[in-house]
Amino acid sequence: MIAFTCPQCGSQTNVDDRYAGQTGPCRNCGATVTIPGAPAQPFTAAPPPPRGSSSSAPILVIVLVCVVVGMLVCGGILVALLLPAVQAAREAARRSQCNNNLKQIGLAMQIYNDTYGTFPPAYIADTNGKPMHSWRVLILPFMEQESLYDRYNFNEPWDGPNNSQLAAMIPPSYRCPSDPAGFGSTNTSYAAITGIGTMFDGETAATMRSVTDGTSNTIIVVETTAGMNWMEPRDLDIDQMTLQINASPAEISSHHPIGAIAVFADGHTSFLQQSVTAQVLRALITKAGGEPVGGDF
Repeated sequence: MIAFTCPQCGSQTNVDDRYAGQTGPCRNCGATVTIPGAPAQPFTAAPPPPRGSSSSAPILVIVLVCVVVGMLVCGGILVALLLPAVQAAREAARRSQCNNNLKQIGLAMQIYNDTYGTFPPAYIADTNGKPMHSWRVLILPFMEQESLYDRYNFNEPWDGPNNSQLAAMIPPSYRCPSDPAGFGSTNTSYAAITGIGTMFDGETAATMRSVTDGTSNTIIVVETTAGMNWMEPRDLDIDQMTLQINASPAEISSHHPIGAIAVFADGHTSFLQQSVTAQVLRALITKAGGEPVGGDF
């Protein structure tokens, strides 16, 4: 309160300090007077600091940035370390499936031999001696592909009007999953090796008795990257080969690193290393050469 004495009538009055500095009539004499003192200033609370503007915010942001960057760097390093292992695992799975494909082909060859008394010939020729139908078509009934075999017309060439429509129906077991061409391709990944002394000497069908080198020592079908249509009566010609694995599509070749898979006349499969010599390969390809075969291949 402000103790105020009117300068006109001398009366004393206690006035609330909120009226300091204001002018008005004296309540006793009515004279205009001014209450002494400076006008009271209203109390205003300091505004709260903006949310998140504390001094620790920049530190928190820096920490978060460091954590994110660290995670990205570590994640990139981890991916770089794991990627080769993942790729190797996928290739191992594809190679295993390819191996199973060749085992199915080898088994079909065995059943064909049990049924007809011979292995299939490399091809069936027309009246002019031109190759017309492939061994890959002949063994279809023994590959659980009877319906596809029934649709094939042996009265026209493999690329005739009817048979051409079957090209896209390539059996899955005729294609290696490592082939980058993918499932849209009509090419096979497997071929016989033809020529005098091999299991596939043109139209001549080999018998089990003719394999004097032993069925476990004689290759019957191998991997190829030559791009042959699966119905095409074409294979690898031993006379045009240098017998170097993965050297060219005209050789035993694959999309696997360091080698290729072959199936033997007894049905077993083996991964042939690129380091195998031409001498050993020739001994494995011929069925009655009498060459000794030893060591790893």
